[in-house]
Amino acid sequence: MASFNKVILLGGLTRDPQLSYLPSQTAVVEFGLRIDRKFRRQDGEQGTESCFVDCQMFGKRAEVINKYLKKGNALFVEGRLKFDSWESQVDGKVVKRSKLRVNVENFEFIGGGKRNDGGGGNRSQGGGGDYNSGQGGQGGGGQGGPGPVADDDIPF
Repeated sequence: MASFNKVILLGGLTRDPQLSYLPSQTAVVEFGLRIDRKFRRQDGEQGTESCFVDCQMFGKRAEVINKYLKKGNALFVEGRLKFDSWESQVDGKVVKRSKLRVNVENFEFIGGGKRNDGGGGNRSQGGGGDYNSGQGGQGGGGQGGPGPVADDDIPF
């Protein structure tokens, strides 16, 4: 039987990333994503359905996520579903617990890339993800994106 396990999500972080290290000194970052689906109800009103997903990433790129992202930032992730199960004690009884999470294999930063710490104009590459660290394309005032695009620069 053939199998395929691929997840592609675009959403906002529900909390600041939490970085930790395995005994092997491999970085691990955990964060939550909120993915909203907007739809129109039968009465014509717009509705929103939210899905909350726990994500985890390992390695050097985990440190990049921890460094540049915080609650509310948008993030595009690609990865695979992983089922974790464990046992815990509740009122003296052993209870089986489980969780389905996304193991992130690749990501891309989404949005204007504004930073409030006055950081420099470096661009950081994080496993396929770019982060515009805040130097604007025009005047470099430390805030904003790359600036306006002229019609002549559009490739179509």
